[in-house]
Amino acid sequence: MSANAKSPAGIDPRGPRFGAAITSVLLLITVFLGLNPATATSAYALLAIITALFAVGAIFGNSKHPYGVFFKKFVRPRLAAPQELEDPRPPQFAQLIGFIVASVGLVLGAFGVTYGVAGAAAAAFIAAFLNAAFAFCLGCQIYVGLQRIGLIKQH
Repeated sequence: MSANAKSPAGIDPRGPRFGAAITSVLLLITVFLGLNPATATSAYALLAIITALFAVGAIFGNSKHPYGVFFKKFVRPRLAAPQELEDPRPPQFAQLIGFIVASVGLVLGAFGVTYGVAGAAAAAFIAAFLNAAFAFCLGCQIYVGLQRIGLIKQH
């Protein structure tokens, strides 16, 4: 999705994909830790960290997210200019969706639901992996769908 004149300044679409790759790895580790009762506490702690990172992205956007800052400072200068910029609002909304899914996992874990942490981490992993590997941002697609039906204003 390209930024238009009324949209906020565009972002390099490779930044959110970079963050999604890191998030995918962390979520996959969380899934495996969450499947073993001996490491379930570690899975819960890791999911809590991931949830906090999703919250940063949902509230402040990709440019303030630790992965976005790292990308901008260390990765982006080594790449060619992006062919087009992306509206930052759909990726920020995707972070909100990730926050909600991860939060559900924390609540399930807090209530002792077997595999609740692993299940939520697996769901979030699928979305993060789709973005990282195939540039398909599920949360962004939900954002666009909500715009189409009028639940989010188009700018």
